[in-house]
Amino acid sequence: MPRQLGELEDAVMTRVWQWNRPVTVREVLEDLQQERSIAYTTVMTVLDNLHQKGWVRREVEGRAYRYTAVSTRAAYSAALMNEAWSQSDNPAAALVAFFGMMSPEQREALNDAVRVVQRDTPEAGPTSPTGPAESAESAEGGEGPAGPGR
Repeated sequence: MPRQLGELEDAVMTRVWQWNRPVTVREVLEDLQQERSIAYTTVMTVLDNLHQKGWVRREVEGRAYRYTAVSTRAAYSAALMNEAWSQSDNPAAALVAFFGMMSPEQREALNDAVRVVQRDTPEAGPTSPTGPAESAESAEGGEGPAGPGR
């Protein structure tokens, strides 16, 4: 399971995830410099460390590397949540406490996600006439069978 990214690792990965394309050290550096003073070699070291840890892959382009994320931020977040939940001595109580911290919007997103998983799981059986494509669209904020006023 992944360990949580450090503050600078997260700042770098946020850019890699947001841009969703191969990036250079220079591009990340220039964007980070809008927020903080940071050296080229620091960003290069962080990206190299992220490569060694398996968070990014890299390809040589000229005299530099281009870095690409190995997985999505959503997958990273899900793995962290799963790791935290699996370490609980009372998983049900941990979930109840977690749900209690959620905003109404987050709870609605959770309900949407559960509906998608139930529709896409064969043993769940048919719960509605919609297919997986419409289920995924609903989870991403599209208008599904419940409409915009869910």
